[in-house]
Amino acid sequence: MNFSSEFFQEFDFSKETIKKYLASGHKDLRIAREAKESDVVFQFSYNAFIELGISMIAVKGYKIKTRMGHHIRIINNLAMILEDEDIDGYGNSMRKTRNTELYDGGIIISEKQSTAYFKFVDKVFLKSEQFFNKYFGGML
Repeated sequence: MNFSSEFFQEFDFSKETIKKYLASGHKDLRIAREAKESDVVFQFSYNAFIELGISMIAVKGYKIKTRMGHHIRIINNLAMILEDEDIDGYGNSMRKTRNTELYDGGIIISEKQSTAYFKFVDKVFLKSEQFFNKYFGGML
């Protein structure tokens, strides 16, 4: 893992706090699943993805510092924790799309694109279940 002090601070989170972070990610994923508008599906999928990364990093004993580039670090560490390079590549593609949409005057997120991103995030959540079940000592 790469928990440089520039982006991360050691922090001892309670299991209850981590469960709250994770619950927030699950809530956003549910909103994305139920949404009809492509941009809503995309935004809530992205939020859920980042919240999942924050939760996993918290389990490792670190808190992310908010600064330019911190989402890149969250995505990179999430990929390393789950040992899946595709998370880094696809997650950063999602991050770039979000940045273009947010900071560069917006783009139109197609239904096909938002569905693909949602399915990717849903798959990452499923992959994380074993990690969290091990940490929490059983099923959540």
